[in-house]
Amino acid sequence: MKLSNDFSGALRTFAYFMASGTHYMLEDIDYLSLYGEEPGAIEIAFAIFANNIEMDDYGQVINFTYAQKRATDYIRTYCDPSFEMSPPLEEWEDALYGPPNT
Repeated sequence: MKLSNDFSGALRTFAYFMASGTHYMLEDIDYLSLYGEEPGAIEIAFAIFANNIEMDDYGQVINFTYAQKRATDYIRTYCDPSFEMSPPLEEWEDALYGPPNT
């Protein structure tokens, strides 16, 4: 099964705005240095995004904004310890899965 174009667009859009430092949900957070200095934080943000995103039976993404919000709230918490995610992350949200064997 191939992922939908809608999912591909959602992932590309999230990746672009995260990598460019222009994600609108992180306007007041300087997070670009995490890419070189603490890449694990970025890895977890992408895991949160991927673990939260949902698609309908036709492959259309149904919660793009929510998946981004969970991921960017994690980055905000990482950069600003006084910020509290609501609701707090659940274990499944930041689970890291290994690469495929192929």
